[in-house]
Amino acid sequence: MKPRFNLKMMAAMCMLAASATAAAAFPDQPVRLTVGFPAGTGPDIVARTVGEALSKELGQPVVVENKAGAGGQIAAHSVANATPNGYTILLGEVGSISISPETTSELSYKPLRDLAPITEAVRADFVLVTPVDSPYKDLKSFVQAANSHSDSFNFATFGAGTPGHFGAELLAEAGKFKIEPVHYRSTGDAVTAIVSGQVHGAFITTAMASTQISGGKMKGLAITGAQRNKMLPDIPTFAEEGMDGVKFGAWFAFFAPAGTPDDVLETLNKGIVAALKQDQVRTTLENAGFGIVGSSRQQLADLIVSEQKIWSGVVKKTGFKIN
Repeated sequence: MKPRFNLKMMAAMCMLAASATAAAAFPDQPVRLTVGFPAGTGPDIVARTVGEALSKELGQPVVVENKAGAGGQIAAHSVANATPNGYTILLGEVGSISISPETTSELSYKPLRDLAPITEAVRADFVLVTPVDSPYKDLKSFVQAANSHSDSFNFATFGAGTPGHFGAELLAEAGKFKIEPVHYRSTGDAVTAIVSGQVHGAFITTAMASTQISGGKMKGLAITGAQRNKMLPDIPTFAEEGMDGVKFGAWFAFFAPAGTPDDVLETLNKGIVAALKQDQVRTTLENAGFGIVGSSRQQLADLIVSEQKIWSGVVKKTGFKIN
């Protein structure tokens, strides 16, 4: 019996030593970066821009994998269930991390339990837009029209349970009017609906708004950020227009599976933060309408807790549930 016990002890010690060596050597193979949206979208631009710079920081390739669908939930689920060794990470966003847990009762993952925060990378504000030929000259006239409208105002969204959807609910609550959200399956369909005047308005990101407004296809009335956006300097914030309660945005952050070793998480944090500081990365992301963040792991952890509380309140007020 004793020799068998010794063999088991030696095997266990070898496994521990191998594990420690692997962690110390991280990374010694390519890192897979999963993003829950198609190529060419905002999240994909962030993933590929940061991923390319991160590969130089880590000395290993960073391979971007698009797992689009269900508003980012498919990608989040896959990473939450991946081996917690740092070689599979997620670019998550406010929808799949902070909103989905409140709207989806049968969500296959729990962000606070199943994902380890690495760093908040970037943020983007939203702009209230209307068709370019709409009669609304400013936010005040838009709200007045909504209040006097016999039916609900139609709002285009890029999907049920998204920031644009609940942002519209926040606006309706602040302005004391009713909206009828019209959920489109794709960004292109929603944009077409706005441009063609099929809806009264929508919330879209500053990057998309800048392109559409400068192209004469939409009209921007107000921005959700704390201050004006340099891409749209003539559009006031909601706070400037007296609607402090309409303040929200989209944030994008990196996560690893829960259980990933602290030293690996720290290596990833330092690498991503350093990548975000590179001039080319900053230029590319800022031109795409994103504000650079690069937070600590604890700051991201605190953000997730606070954001889930905020969106939980919004969801409860609307009574919206996916299942």
